[in-house]
Amino acid sequence: MEHNNNDEILGKAYDSKLMKRLLSYAKPYWHYMTICIILMIFITGLELARPYLLKITIDDYINGYKKPIYVFDINSGKKGTIFNNKIYVRENNLSERERLQHDDNDIKVITKYKGNYYIADKNETDIKKGVLLSHEDFMKFRQEDIDGLKLIGMVFLFVILGAFVLNYVQVYLLNWTSQKIIFNIRRDLFSHIQKMSLKYFDKNPVGRLVTRVTNDTETLNEMYTDVLVYLFKDIFILFGIAIIMLQMNYKLAILSFALVPFIVLVSIIFRNSIRDVYRIGRIQLAKINARLNENFTGMKTIHIFKKEKKIFNQFDIINTDYLNTAKREIKIYALFRPAIEIIRSLGIAALVYFGGRRVISGQVEFGVLYAFIDYLQRFFEPILDLTEKYNILQSAMASSERIFGILDEEEQIKNPLEPIPITNFKGKIEFKNVWFAYEDENWILKDVSFTINPGEAVAFVGATGAGKSSIISLMSRFYDIQKGEILIDGINIKDYNKYELRKKIGVVLQDVFLFTGNIKNNIRLDDNNISDEEVIEAAKYVNADHFIKKLPQKYDELVMERGATLSAGERQLLAFARALVFKPDVLILDEATSNIDTETEILIQDALKKLIKGRTTIAVAHRLSTIQNSDKIIVLHKGRIVEMGNHQELLQNEGMYYDLYRLQYKESYQA
Repeated sequence: MEHNNNDEILGKAYDSKLMKRLLSYAKPYWHYMTICIILMIFITGLELARPYLLKITIDDYINGYKKPIYVFDINSGKKGTIFNNKIYVRENNLSERERLQHDDNDIKVITKYKGNYYIADKNETDIKKGVLLSHEDFMKFRQEDIDGLKLIGMVFLFVILGAFVLNYVQVYLLNWTSQKIIFNIRRDLFSHIQKMSLKYFDKNPVGRLVTRVTNDTETLNEMYTDVLVYLFKDIFILFGIAIIMLQMNYKLAILSFALVPFIVLVSIIFRNSIRDVYRIGRIQLAKINARLNENFTGMKTIHIFKKEKKIFNQFDIINTDYLNTAKREIKIYALFRPAIEIIRSLGIAALVYFGGRRVISGQVEFGVLYAFIDYLQRFFEPILDLTEKYNILQSAMASSERIFGILDEEEQIKNPLEPIPITNFKGKIEFKNVWFAYEDENWILKDVSFTINPGEAVAFVGATGAGKSSIISLMSRFYDIQKGEILIDGINIKDYNKYELRKKIGVVLQDVFLFTGNIKNNIRLDDNNISDEEVIEAAKYVNADHFIKKLPQKYDELVMERGATLSAGERQLLAFARALVFKPDVLILDEATSNIDTETEILIQDALKKLIKGRTTIAVAHRLSTIQNSDKIIVLHKGRIVEMGNHQELLQNEGMYYDLYRLQYKESYQA
């Protein structure tokens, strides 16, 4: 199977032009994005506050009794612990001037010896010279710690609840905003694809376009939700942790930061390794999607020719390739994360060793060491996130390149800036020296000229490839001609609004496409301006009502995808009803009776007599028996008109039409 090269293009990780266009979709929601970033700052602050709160809990309250205690007279008015007619105030509750005014003999410490607590002079080495504290007295000194723990507990609870509420609001708002952005991108993309000419769909496989509207837009959704705003969070966390660690103890901070070069090196190696694997995986996944779309669509043909095994083997090959690529991706991730964990563990081990020695020597408090270990673990998370966000960003750039590639495709069938309004539409169609080719100068139509007057029934006949269906497509301006003119009511169709023009022309194709839904909505194509009564009237008019009423749900009967539960004749009758209900001035039948059995054809012929009355009718048919009553028959051969006239005139000329008619008559006779 051939695949469009665009599927295999994976752009650079960051493209400023593409990002600018992506951000233009976010611009209408900038205030929501700003709120998300502000919330992210508060959330980051609350998350980083937790280790610091634990540090305060450990150093100021759990181990608070170990801090020096200053003794004041009972009448000093100081707030502290009353013991032995003195007031004892902790060092951290006094100003620098108050601490300097104290004599060393008035500074006490509480120490523990053989399960007992003593209060002694700060410089006293013999603990037993101090005063033995009873349990009640010891708890007096600890009352401040108990009160502090209560306060810290309440603050901690507030931090947790606050982070939860802010996270909920931020995640909800961010995802809501992202979905609105993706909704707009998907809408613009689908709307643009709808405007493209049929030539565009001839060149672009359906699977590829479906992938653009679904998979690629979803990839952009990941970028908006996981990269743009969360990128700020990762940066806030990194800088926040760095500032807090430097403020607590710059020596331990520098020791921790010594690991950063190793992390950056491992991340670069990972990024370069995963990029190629990820690119290959995306290409292979696109191939799987395209193959699935093709095989499921052609499943009937696969069953008819018993090609299940071959098709399975073909799918199994590309599926196995994707599996092997996924395994390679897993191996790289399996090496990357443990490598980061080793670096993180080495950092923690270094902190435990060097920081632990400083705790023992009294240079660093235990709570500081605990907070450092916690912050170091948190320091690695945004680095891991940034590495993974690189992949998301790279994928988003590739998806946006493909999406904008479609949006940048110029509409090939353009509407005039000031279209001529269609008033008093009569339906006179003129082809003047028309030349048309689907590709380059491989002409399908060569210098074709004819006139169809209002109310005439005209038929086009000729061998396959003669250009019959092309003429039909050109009338509705599904394609534009390279040379010549096509006029309707004396005006070039390029001067009309193409949508208004198509409303005047009803087309019934050989291959009828039915949408998933019910019979009623398939006839009116979900146009609520068309009533149920009009639908039923149209169905009766074309003799479709007789089989619809036999269905269990009648007009509400569900239609499966492509109308698989209906026969070819029934689908064709519905197509006639669909064309009629929109009340076209020109009716085009593109081999519309070729798939209909004899019984159904009788019903169709009866309907046609009523349909063509007062309406310009153009038919393309291989069955010459269906067009014998046409006012004019135009015979095409290799893109040129070789004969023109009514049935009897063409038979008398004994030209190509005569040969075709005799051949079909002979076949019918032999049959």
